[in-house]
Amino acid sequence: MHGRANLTAMRLMDACEHLLCEAEALEDLTARRIAIEANATPSAIAYHFGSQEELVAAVAERVYRRLNAERLRLLQKAIDRRAPDPPNLEEVIAALVGPSIRWSLDPTSSYPVLSHFTSMAKTHREQAPHYRRIIDNVEHHRAFIPHLKRIAPWLDEVDIGWRLNCALGIRSQVTRSRSRTEVLTNYRMNLDDPEIVITRMVEVIAPMFRRIA
Repeated sequence: MHGRANLTAMRLMDACEHLLCEAEALEDLTARRIAIEANATPSAIAYHFGSQEELVAAVAERVYRRLNAERLRLLQKAIDRRAPDPPNLEEVIAALVGPSIRWSLDPTSSYPVLSHFTSMAKTHREQAPHYRRIIDNVEHHRAFIPHLKRIAPWLDEVDIGWRLNCALGIRSQVTRSRSRTEVLTNYRMNLDDPEIVITRMVEVIAPMFRRIA
């Protein structure tokens, strides 16, 4: 019975993720649509997750773990490439910002789940602890700090944490405000090519971690 219950919960999560990826707006997602897609009943959502909102949070957390796993895999690749020396600064920054950029430009990725969840969290973040658990989780970002410290030993952890947060702000601004970026670059930058966007972003962020002459 326990295995069957877990299977139903997994089907609900898969259905919710699929529908969120197709939805233009969060309002398009309903318990009935999720239940039909999962071959379950709407009451199963409340039974397994407590509410539709908590189901969306569970799905977002699962997607976010996949994104962070890719980020940490690229970081480890950069570390291994130069070991025992410090990793290449540009590679570390690309590992930090690259997955989000690639996912946001890939129509087959589950990035829309994170976009919808972020919109939902802006409204309910203070009321629901599961929003804080996901949005405020920075352990995968903190994993970059010791390696950036090796690259830039003249910076302390506060300096590196501050610069890291600024780098993430640049990434978020680019992924969420495409129209503004297009206007400010006079529509002359190919924002559909993730590698171009990542390269240009690394060019802006890397000097934050270099010693000023």
